[in-house]
Amino acid sequence: MARKVAGASFVGTALESYDFYVFGTAAALILNRIFFPEVDPLIGVLLSFLSLGIGFIARPVGAVLFGHIGDRIGRKKSLIWTIVLMGTATGVIGLLPDYNTIGLWAPALLVTLRLLQGLAVGGEWGGAILIATEHAEPRKRALYAAIPQIGSPVGTIMVTATFLLLTQASQETMEAGLWRVPFLMAFPFMAIALYLRFAIEETPVFKEVAEHSAVPRVPVLEVLTAQRLPVLVAAAASLLGIGSYFLMTTYTQAYGTNQLGLSDSTVLNAALVGSVLQLATIPAFGWLATKIGSARMVAAGAAATLLISFPLYWVISTADQTTYILAILLGGIAPTAAWAALGGLMADLFPARTGFTALSLAYSFAGILAGFTPAVTSAYGEATGGAWWHPGVVLALMSVITIAGAMAASRMTRRAAAAAGAGELAHS
Repeated sequence: MARKVAGASFVGTALESYDFYVFGTAAALILNRIFFPEVDPLIGVLLSFLSLGIGFIARPVGAVLFGHIGDRIGRKKSLIWTIVLMGTATGVIGLLPDYNTIGLWAPALLVTLRLLQGLAVGGEWGGAILIATEHAEPRKRALYAAIPQIGSPVGTIMVTATFLLLTQASQETMEAGLWRVPFLMAFPFMAIALYLRFAIEETPVFKEVAEHSAVPRVPVLEVLTAQRLPVLVAAAASLLGIGSYFLMTTYTQAYGTNQLGLSDSTVLNAALVGSVLQLATIPAFGWLATKIGSARMVAAGAAATLLISFPLYWVISTADQTTYILAILLGGIAPTAAWAALGGLMADLFPARTGFTALSLAYSFAGILAGFTPAVTSAYGEATGGAWWHPGVVLALMSVITIAGAMAASRMTRRAAAAAGAGELAHS
């Protein structure tokens, strides 16, 4: 059952990642021409990135809403609602009229649907991690927590492969309506994810909490009063795992095409190859986390990323097409370690009673910062005159914050384990 649930959690997360990431890729490549055609192209890209980041503002609201359902009614029911909301919002983007048809209503509706996407993701990730780990035996929790994380590169592969096919068409064909296809695919994907999520069982951990009448009345109040520090620590530990995707994929794609003159196919191929590599590295790092601890794995990944931040972007700034792909491929390994072990770090940090809300809030707070990474980096690039090192500064800063968060999480987890062991000894 643990393997079945983990597999279903991974597939659902992959499809929901597709829905969320398709917006990021489209923002980097075409949405500025569809929804912001009246402004300078660079400003249009910046506005597209801002619309991308706006989705993260809704995440804490989604964390509270779906966390309430997940901690009081059940993990499974909450995850069914998140996939319905995400799939519907993404699919409707593919039906929107463009700016030339309805004017300012077009970007306004786009932002509204992006907010609904953010609302759904606010509850999706925490629930996916919990439903996988709460079915797993304790010694394998870190590995099972890494399985839903594979959904992220799978979603990226699906998005990238789709856009690689579509970019074979002319720009006129893309702008005429072909850009809608990746969004409309969300409808059949939603049906697949719903089928899988209806088939899984509620977690034994939640059943035990419910049987002992330990379900919190208002989970968010309990989290914000008793678990504020762990939430902030977990958010800090999450920053690189989330933010590196939006910096090294979304922002760097736009940087590569607009500033370095690389083709759309080159930057998409780089994302595709890097995501394929993650299919192997995420479970490998998840297995390693079972040996050294999830928090230590996150810290190690962030430390390695800090070391390569500036060399990576120096290479990218001088790269031809082949070198660019290799730089993205190799440069993505270190932050993948932080991403792979993130779910295990959080599952160890919070109690089951309010786990859904706590995980979701921490992930959402980090997501707010991470989601604006492309917009902030773009503005910083403008301020520095496009200096080659400007993305390296952002990547290094995220790495330092993540190291601090992971080290604090490790200390908290050890203290909690020691206290629990002392309590059991006293009871016996």
